[in-house]
Amino acid sequence: MADTLPELAAKMNALVGDGSVDLAAITEAATRYDERIDLGPRFHNDDQLRRIEFARRWMGDRLRTCKFQKILDPKAGPLMAIREFIISRKSMGGLQTDLSCRVLDAAGQPIPGLYAAGESAGFGGGGMNGKRGLEGTFLGGCLLGGRIAGREA
Repeated sequence: MADTLPELAAKMNALVGDGSVDLAAITEAATRYDERIDLGPRFHNDDQLRRIEFARRWMGDRLRTCKFQKILDPKAGPLMAIREFIISRKSMGGLQTDLSCRVLDAAGQPIPGLYAAGESAGFGGGGMNGKRGLEGTFLGGCLLGGRIAGREA
């Protein structure tokens, strides 16, 4: 937490230790966001601002949705940075398989006659969704994996 962006960026860089937080970039982004608020809801071309404005049209959502708030408004301080590590909500664990849906042993070798698909193979298996498969991308992998496992078996 800090009262100013330069102070916040310095603290972030000290925490990370590699100087990767670019003060000019975050200043430009915050300034641009604040300027869009000044245009008023009719001219908001920022998706976040449009969604806030849309949600506040109904009483129930208005009570639980924040008003527009400029980032650099000193009265709204202090500024806060939150370091995030994005992870999947699914474990995507299960039996390790290859792209032929063959179950692999601890040494990474196929176990003869053993196949897996769907949840038991980590929602697709063989890494067919890549390292960052998103929720909603698993059904296709499960169906395709089931088809592959059936054909291979």
